[in-house]
Formats: sequence, C-alpha cells, structure tokens
Amino acid sequence: MTPGDDGRRDAISLVKDDGRPAGREPEAERFEPGGGCLTTVIRIPVRIVVLVLVLPVRMVWDALVACGRFLDRALLRPVGRALGWLGRTLIVTPLAWIGRNLIAAPLAWTYRHLLTPLGHAVAWLARGVGAGLAAAIDGLSVALRWLGKALFVWPWVALWRYVVVPVGRGIGWGCRNLILLPLVWVARYLIVVPLAWIGRYLIAAPLAWTYRRLLTPLGHGIAQLLRASGRGAGAAARWVWRTLVVLPLAWLYRRLLVPIGHGVVLAVRGLGVALAWLGVALFVWPWVALWRYVVVPVGRGIGWGCRNLILLPLVWAGRYLIAAPLVWMYRHVLTPLGHGIAAAVGWTVKWLFAAPAVALWRWVVKPVCHGVAVVLREVAGAFGHGWRIAGHVSRAVGRFLGLLFRWVFVEPFRWAWQSVVRPAARAVRDTVWRPAAQAVRDAGRTARLALATARQTVRQTRAEIRRALFGAPARPAAEPPAEPSGEPVRPGTRTLGSSTTALTKD
Repeated sequence: MTPGDDGRRDAISLVKDDGRPAGREPEAERFEPGGGCLTTVIRIPVRIVVLVLVLPVRMVWDALVACGRFLDRALLRPVGRALGWLGRTLIVTPLAWIGRNLIAAPLAWTYRHLLTPLGHAVAWLARGVGAGLAAAIDGLSVALRWLGKALFVWPWVALWRYVVVPVGRGIGWGCRNLILLPLVWVARYLIVVPLAWIGRYLIAAPLAWTYRRLLTPLGHGIAQLLRASGRGAGAAARWVWRTLVVLPLAWLYRRLLVPIGHGVVLAVRGLGVALAWLGVALFVWPWVALWRYVVVPVGRGIGWGCRNLILLPLVWAGRYLIAAPLVWMYRHVLTPLGHGIAAAVGWTVKWLFAAPAVALWRWVVKPVCHGVAVVLREVAGAFGHGWRIAGHVSRAVGRFLGLLFRWVFVEPFRWAWQSVVRPAARAVRDTVWRPAAQAVRDAGRTARLALATARQTVRQTRAEIRRALFGAPARPAAEPPAEPSGEPVRPGTRTLGSSTTALTKD
C-alpha cells in the first residue's frame, strides 16, 4: 500500500463518520468532484442562500400545481365537455346543416344544371377551335413543306435533271462512241474475227477433215481387224493408234494450238493493259496531277504564309513583348515586394494583435471565464439541490396540510353525513315522502277514472239527443270488400270516409 492510499483512506474515514455504508457517498460530495478550495468555499453558502430563496417558490409552485389539478378535475374538464357539447349543438350541427342544405346543395345544383352544360359548351367550342387550329397547322405545314421543297429539293432536282444528267449522258455518249465502240470494233475485227477465222479454217476444219476422212475409216478398219485377229493383234493396234493418232495430235497440240493460245492470251492481256492505261490516263492522272501540282503547292504556300507571316510574329511578340516583361516584373519586383509586405504584415499582426490577444486570453479572460464557470456551475447545482430539497419540504408540508384538512373538515363532515344526515333523510323518505307520493298517485288515478266516466256519459247523452232530433241513421248497404292494398288499415284509424264531428259521430 502506498502513502497516497493511506491518505485517501484517512480522508474517506473523515467524511464517513455518520455511520453511512462505505459504498455510498453524500450528495454534496457526489455532485462535482474536484474544483479546489474556490469550489468548496462557494458551494455551501450558495446552497444555503439558494435553498432560502427557492423554498417559498417551490411551495407556491406545488400549491399552484395542486390547485391546477383540482381545477382541471372539478371545473375545467366538465366545463370543457359542456362547451364541447354546446359547440357541437349550437355551432357544428347548424353549420353542418347550413353547409349541407345552403351550400352543398346549391353548389351541386349549380354544377349539375349550370357548370356541366357550360363545360360541355366550352369543350365543344374548344374542339371546334382545336379543329380549326389543326387545319391551320396542316395548311401551314403544307406551305412550309412546299417552301422547303422549293428552297432545298427542287433546285437540286433541277440541277440533277437539267445539268448533271445531260452532262453525264454526254460523257457517257462520248465514252461509248469515242472510246468503247472503237475499242470494241478493234477487238472484234482485229482480234476476235481473225482468231475465229484461224480457229475455224486452220484448226477446226483440218481437225474435222482428219477425223472424218482419216481417223474414222482407220478406226473402223482397226476395229474390224481386232475383231478378226483377236487378242494377239492388240499390241499392234495400240502401236498403230499411238503412231497414227496420238502422236500427230500431240504434235499438233504442242506445235500449233499452244502457240496460238499463247498469242491469244498475250493479245487479250495487251488489250487489258491498254484499256487500263487508257482508264488511268483519262480518270486518275488528271486528278493526281491536279492534287500534286496545284492543290499541294497552293496549300503549302498558304501554310507557309500563315506560319511565317502570322503565327511566328504573334508568337515572337507574345514571348518577347508580353511574357518576358511579365516574368521579369514578377521575379524581380512583385516577389520581393510581396515578401516584404508579408513580413511587415506578419510582424504587425503578431506583435500588435496576436501577442496582446494571447496574453489577454491567457492571463485575464481564461481565469475570469474559469471563475465565472465555477460560480455558474455551483449556482446551477445549488438551484437543483435546493429545488429537490424544497420539493421534499413542500411535499411534507402538503401532506401535513392535507391531513389537517381531513381531520378538521372531511372527517367531521363524513361523520355528520353518516351519523345524522343519512338516517334523518331515510326517516323522512320512509315516513313522509313515500306515503305522500302514494297518496298523490292514488288521487291522480281516481281523477282519471272520474274524467273517463264523465266523458262516456257525455257521449251517450249526445248520442241520445241526436237520435231524438234526427232519428236513427240508416244502415248503409253492404259493400264488397275492398281489395287489399299495400298498406294495412288498423281498426279505429281515421279515413276519408269516416267523420269525427260531434253531430254526425255514432
């Protein structure tokens, strides 16, 4: 155990001499731990003064709360219910009737018989106006469409129809009659016709004659010879076939047909090269020459002019006339000036404002605020403590006054009610009120019987007088029973055929 623990134990033992359990601390010590001697000096006097000031206020407050609760139970709630019923009876119900019969019904009638037809008329008018606007918009759209065609379509159509198409047709006619037809004529009469004549008269005719006049009889003879000689002459026939047919045909193919085919291929290839060269010369080389010798030099000249006459002078002017002076001014003038102004302002703010403000805060404002905070905290704690103690005192005083009121007023009144007033009232009820009420009821019953007897006598006398003066009434003929209706008629009910006058009543 450390010396600090011994001192703490001694302090605890000094505080808890009143025999309270060691685990609980008094309310004053549990309020706010710490605070120093200033808190201890201020706390007790402030709590005493605040308790003296708060106790009457708390007692008056509790009395007002009790009176308010009593008034709420005994007066305000019944009065509120009565006012609510009166408001519903005199205000809400009449207003509801007025709203239903004088406002809602006229409004419904107005809506049904005035606003609905008016709305239908407005809708019809709106439909008519909408149809007119739609027609106007359609006409405007037709006019705009016609104007758009006249401005953007028809000029291009006319340009296509009357310029491009004739020019294209002229170019097509020129290409056809000046280039294609001569080329076709040249290919037909200088290549195809000679080749066809060569193939027909120098190749096909000799081959056909050879086949018809030589090969066919020879084949027939060889076939008959083979049939006659049998298998032994097969080798001789093959030799004859190879020597007389195959080798001449191979020599003819190699020495005549292949050179002719090569010549035809070379002629067609030369014609294709000539046509390709002509197409390139007519359609490619002019545009290449235009691009290479006109467009590219002009573009390079324009680019060189823009670069050397506009861009480079502007760059040079911006670099040496604007940027360089600005950089020099920023580096050698504005930067040192800004550093000096910042140092001066910083020194001024530091020693003229910051240092006095820090000293004022550290040595004046902070201690004063700390003291004011301690005082306010203790005053607030004292008010809370005093309010709670005053509540306990006010509750004890209220209970004492309630007990005194009960034994001084309530108990004697209750004893007098139970012992004097209630027995006397029951005796008066049993001996006076009930017999008197029974006598009054008997007298009323007797009077009603006498009045009924007198009324019956008067009726009989009136009937005798009427019979003596006018005679007995004739009995009506028996009528057929009426058809049953939807509503039954009770006996004794007044109808249109019965009479209730004194002179005609049976």
